[in-house]
Amino acid sequence: MAKNLLIVESPAKAKTIEKFLGKDFKVKSSYGHIRDLEKGNGAIDIANGFVPKYIISPEKKKTVKDLKDAAKSADEIWLATDEDREGEAISWHLCEVLGLDPAHTKRIVFREITKPAIQRAIKEPRTVDLNLVNAQQARRVLDRLVGFELSETLWRKIKGKLSAGRVQSVAVRLVAEREREINAFTAEAFFKIQATFKVKDDSGKIYDLKAELPEKIDTKPAARKWIEACVGAKFKVDNIDVKPATRKPAPPFTTSTLQQEASRKLGFNVKRTMSAAQKLYESGYISYMRTDSTSLSETAQQAILAQISKEFGDKYAQPRQYASKSANAQEAHEAIRPSYPENPTISDGDRDMERLYDLIWKRAVASQMADAKLERTQVSISVSAHPGEFLMAKGEVIKFDGFLKLYIENLDDEPEEEGTAILPPLKEGQPLDLNEMNGTERYSKPPARYTEAGLVKKLEELGIGRPSTYAPTISKIMEEDRGYVIRENRPGVERAYAVITLSGKEVKEVTKTEITGAISNRLVPTDMGLLVTDFLNENFGTVMDYNFTADIEKQFDIIAEGNLVWNKMIADFYGPFHQTVEDTLEAAGRVRGRRDLGIDPDSGQTILTQMTRFGPVVQIGTREEMGEDEKPQFANLRPGQSIETITLEEAKELFKLPKTLSPYKDKEVLIGVGRFGPYVKHGESFISIPKGEDPLEITQERAQEIIDAKIHEDRPVATYKGQPVTKGKGRFGPFIKWEGVFVNIPKKYDPDHLTENEIYELLAAKLEKEANRYIQQWDKEKITIENGRWGPFIRKGKKAINIPKVDGERLSAEVATLLTLEEVKEIIEGTIPDSVKKKMGLA
Repeated sequence: MAKNLLIVESPAKAKTIEKFLGKDFKVKSSYGHIRDLEKGNGAIDIANGFVPKYIISPEKKKTVKDLKDAAKSADEIWLATDEDREGEAISWHLCEVLGLDPAHTKRIVFREITKPAIQRAIKEPRTVDLNLVNAQQARRVLDRLVGFELSETLWRKIKGKLSAGRVQSVAVRLVAEREREINAFTAEAFFKIQATFKVKDDSGKIYDLKAELPEKIDTKPAARKWIEACVGAKFKVDNIDVKPATRKPAPPFTTSTLQQEASRKLGFNVKRTMSAAQKLYESGYISYMRTDSTSLSETAQQAILAQISKEFGDKYAQPRQYASKSANAQEAHEAIRPSYPENPTISDGDRDMERLYDLIWKRAVASQMADAKLERTQVSISVSAHPGEFLMAKGEVIKFDGFLKLYIENLDDEPEEEGTAILPPLKEGQPLDLNEMNGTERYSKPPARYTEAGLVKKLEELGIGRPSTYAPTISKIMEEDRGYVIRENRPGVERAYAVITLSGKEVKEVTKTEITGAISNRLVPTDMGLLVTDFLNENFGTVMDYNFTADIEKQFDIIAEGNLVWNKMIADFYGPFHQTVEDTLEAAGRVRGRRDLGIDPDSGQTILTQMTRFGPVVQIGTREEMGEDEKPQFANLRPGQSIETITLEEAKELFKLPKTLSPYKDKEVLIGVGRFGPYVKHGESFISIPKGEDPLEITQERAQEIIDAKIHEDRPVATYKGQPVTKGKGRFGPFIKWEGVFVNIPKKYDPDHLTENEIYELLAAKLEKEANRYIQQWDKEKITIENGRWGPFIRKGKKAINIPKVDGERLSAEVATLLTLEEVKEIIEGTIPDSVKKKMGLA
């Protein structure tokens, strides 16, 4: 039996570390946090200094038992969780649950999972840093208090199941404000003048020289006048300015810059990047991936420089250290880098790991490479028709590639640059022959919508959140049941623009078209996101203030340094915040975001748009305008429409549904929009229109295609016990259906190529599970006792009700079979007062 038990938080990390330690060590995993705050409002004892009440998560009880058993047989226990606040908190919770003294239990930290790093950490253990634990605890407690109280306010003033949070709501605000900037933006037209010259060198070879007027011209008449004046004009090289230039490599990755570059270069979202990075770290390929430092250890730097000299030569190596923007004590103090710089690739990772490792390796190695040496040339071309104005041609030559040999950093929304190619040989005073001149109409551009990585960059710039919180924040605001922010693609719309061309001595004007407004994987706020942001801004301005949120992060940093008592910081915040919640609940009205658009010409009633419990709608008729037996007409918005920007004419269009098409296969065909979205109705069957398709644009032919696809989808794919099995796709993914029983098809199966044996296997497993699901059933009362993940529970209709514990223990299935109907009804009454009596007519 091993004398030492070393506990980490990840099984993959445990597997890698165990390879580096001898037989005296047993490495086990806690599988993340083993304790968390209780659910509900009672998790924090506000009256007694904000003491948190932690419980062992039900799914972690077996893990805790295994760790306790392993701890009993070990002479010494070591804690080796990650080197950030979250990792420190996991170690502290392990001490609390396993009965260890944090002041004497050995705690080791390392920034990479390599044999030297692990062995060095074993030689230099420390104890649990309670300052880091307190900083994590302060964040957890504050976020629970803010989240619960703001969310409860939203449930009462807007809609149930909404959530809010100290960081997530500010992130949504950023997306919402950017969207409103775009909506308020008015594109202004201007003209850019560009010219192409034919230049012949001494050998007679002809080159194209492109140049443009640096100044914009505001109007078409002015642009045409400028170009017309150039008919017959003389052009010559007035000045050639040649300057040396240097380009320096970007620093190695931090968490934020890795997320940004993986988005630009690989198309990864934040969650995908961090998932691959976590696996790379736990497999020993890279250093710790949650960091805001750009520095490299001396050992890592020397290894990278040796690799550069070996692969590219000594002249490409240039040691340098980068100053980190953040000096806080929260994260591991080294950039993300390869553990073994001599390995440009990895051999046993998945495709995402391979691609991300390639990016990390190149960025880290390039950071220690020599500057690129450039020569930039700017040529001024005089125009006889416009004295004092010059066309400019720009060129760039790389004299020494340096780090560019390996890596070029991408930038978000890079400006379009003209004329950075190599210029032909030119001399000052040289006359030039104009080939063609164009005046092209261009439009000013609105701010770009955020990508996920772009939003992370903005949060970092504002000091909101830390490396460990970026990915969870982005994931939270994009959760489907929250519905605050969506990642959207839009095709854009066609826009005309003018081109004025001078060729020879003739000036012509043509109209061309371009696509504008197209977006790909950009973050867009939903109407609910905008509504919630407005409500929180109006009522909780302090919490939504960027500077305030950043200041809270700084206070967490001060706690981590041991210079602030965590619950005092919470107390200073909570008093005023809680009072604001109380005032808002009392004074604020319900919010629907109503916007009156105009009057319906047919009914004379108001056309308005607002948020309802089913989402944003357009409505004809208000309650005040309706007769006793009348109801308003409702229509769902089309994709890309918003209650903030929809016009009266666009709203009227929506009421063209439902529309009737020609019958198909002897059944009526109708296009409509219902509670669950747009549909084709074929006879009595409702068929969902595929996501992204506009119901108003569904033609007869397309409707028939949708109907045929549904008929094909519903055809029997097998027979089970003499009854047909069909296949379909619902909101939760692909499924098979037999005798009213739905079975979700797991990801390990290919739903398009299910074999009969796989269908039988799925059905048999589902039916066996269903057979074991019910412990007792009372069909008449619609009451059941069912087996659940955490033990038996009662179901009344659609409501699940916990069975009270006896002596602190959950009831077993065997004991639950002995409960009578009357006893079950008493339990239901205790949870949902009057629910049983009302149904029985006894209330």
